[in-house]
Amino acid sequence: MTTIRLRFPGFPQLRVSGVDSIEFEAGITPEEVLNQHLFDLPEAEVLAAKFNNKIIDLYVPLKESGDLDFVRPNTPEGLDVLRHSSAHLMAHAVLRVFKDVEFAIGPTIEEGFYYDFDLDHKFAPEDFALLEAEMKKIVEENIPIRRFEYSKAEAREMLKKQRAHFKLELLEELGENNVFSFYQQGDFTDWCRGPHVNRTGKLKAFKLLSVAGSYWRGDERREMLQRIYATAFPSQEEVDKFVYVREEAKKRDHRKLGKELALFSFQPEGPGFPFWHPAGVTLLKELQHYLDGILFQHDYQEVITPMVLNQVLWQKSGHWDHYRANMYFTKVDEEDFAVKPMNCPGACLIFRNETRSFRDLPLRLAEWGRVHRHEKKGVLSGLQRVRVFTQDDAHVYCMPEQIESEIGDMMRMLDEIYKKFEFSYSIALSTRPPNSIGSDEIWQHAEGALKRALENHKADYKINPGEGAFYGPKLEFHLKDCLGRSWQCGTIQVDMAMPERFDLAYVGSDNQPHRPVMLHRALLGSLERFTSILIENFGGAFPMWLAPEQVRVIPISSEKHLDYARVVYEKLREQCIRATLVTRSQSLNYEIRQGQVQKVSYLLVIGEREKTNNQVAVRSHEMGDLKAMSLDQFIAGAGAEIRSRSLHSGFKK
Repeated sequence: MTTIRLRFPGFPQLRVSGVDSIEFEAGITPEEVLNQHLFDLPEAEVLAAKFNNKIIDLYVPLKESGDLDFVRPNTPEGLDVLRHSSAHLMAHAVLRVFKDVEFAIGPTIEEGFYYDFDLDHKFAPEDFALLEAEMKKIVEENIPIRRFEYSKAEAREMLKKQRAHFKLELLEELGENNVFSFYQQGDFTDWCRGPHVNRTGKLKAFKLLSVAGSYWRGDERREMLQRIYATAFPSQEEVDKFVYVREEAKKRDHRKLGKELALFSFQPEGPGFPFWHPAGVTLLKELQHYLDGILFQHDYQEVITPMVLNQVLWQKSGHWDHYRANMYFTKVDEEDFAVKPMNCPGACLIFRNETRSFRDLPLRLAEWGRVHRHEKKGVLSGLQRVRVFTQDDAHVYCMPEQIESEIGDMMRMLDEIYKKFEFSYSIALSTRPPNSIGSDEIWQHAEGALKRALENHKADYKINPGEGAFYGPKLEFHLKDCLGRSWQCGTIQVDMAMPERFDLAYVGSDNQPHRPVMLHRALLGSLERFTSILIENFGGAFPMWLAPEQVRVIPISSEKHLDYARVVYEKLREQCIRATLVTRSQSLNYEIRQGQVQKVSYLLVIGEREKTNNQVAVRSHEMGDLKAMSLDQFIAGAGAEIRSRSLHSGFKK
């Protein structure tokens, strides 16, 4: 009898008990190992196996010694197997319900999976309930799923019998020596790399989401197929949460709300270049004012650098070699110039413009820097990916021994801002990319400084290997919104290369020139992208201090109550409260409904009682109807809410 020895790295308790590996008969399957009850892990909770770091089916015989682990649903690998198998489940249901169908491809994607079909029936969302019912029936049948491997000639015959000309086309592009695996579950067989779950009963929570047309292989000259998008999770609770977040995200889409609330627009004459309308500009300016206060408290000085600079500058900075494809160019006096994609070279010129002493450091230069980047049309996405945006940028020049304290100060700023908006966040350390400038020694020093700053801050973080900027490693701050979605916003970068390229120096305490370290820092990331996040997080119903329209004054009768309503409006404006006055004759219910739809923070209704008693009837967008109060009382409460920059109403019901 031939034996193999298996180690189980996912079960450290075995090592604690003194067992490093266990001997088994060669040919044993992971499923059979699992059923020996060596672990407190029911087979029903296992989707696949991992043998020597390769995901395999549970019923694959093990013929050599190695490391064996089990793939569970609540892991990235398990979720991928679950969704890949659910794609087959959906295709099986389509075959059963519609009979004459040809299959193209059915991969997993970030939020689930899809499958492309060719059939006469035109899918509609009304078909989803029928297909989901058939999928549930296949799950209840608990059909075994098995893998079969064939030669290319055998695979070709299999696909010909299935009239699978799309897959035949893919097959002919592969060499003869490949392994061609097919997976069978009952009356459904599909050519697929796998792996899959071992029986359909493990696929219990899924949802069909949408249908769309799709050209075969993305070529508009080829056949148009029908693509069904779907998702799957380990539990129905997770599916329900995903569907809820998806529907909420549709309602909160910043592109939709931006149009409805007249915040911004995109025009055909400037694709990828947002046009900011008055209400949107108000929102941007309030964000800037808030940040300006924080910058002042942390001793930043504001600078403004030119939008267009000579090409020589960009060659010196490294952008010419590493970022040229994303830049715009022009000529000035017959010389080549570029529109700035980043603000850092301009800040270097300001630093270099005068002699600096060690007593001047750290020098913190902040800039609301407007930059232009030539993004490809296909990646443009509302305010989240545009061709012009404003960075809340800063460049801090410091001595090497000041790096960690400066990064710590930046992290405290980020923490303050994200907590103000009630965002939780995570941190990633992105290290040296393949396409970079600077020596190994510089990169090691820079990455080490970031790690030490994180440890001093007692911050949890993960490593993103090779994801740093071309000139230095960086910290990325990923905030989480009210729907649990993650957004990459703030960054802190250590740059020892650019001071070298621009020959920056300060006079040290020894009266000798020394090279400063340059720290790049953005708190919001970009004003446009952060605004899009706020729009979606608040669903367009901004806290009062950010709201473009803070108060709307509505007289019940334009004939009887407009004079007093105008007094209310003018007193609000005197206190710098952004108020509007309704002067047209519409029904009160209509005006209140309009105010709610347009997400005005407070509606002040003026009738006879309010006019007589110098009061206002207050309706809060957040809290609904509040009790009537004096005008002075409302102004005092509203002013306090604005000054504190509270996210919630300061009034009580």
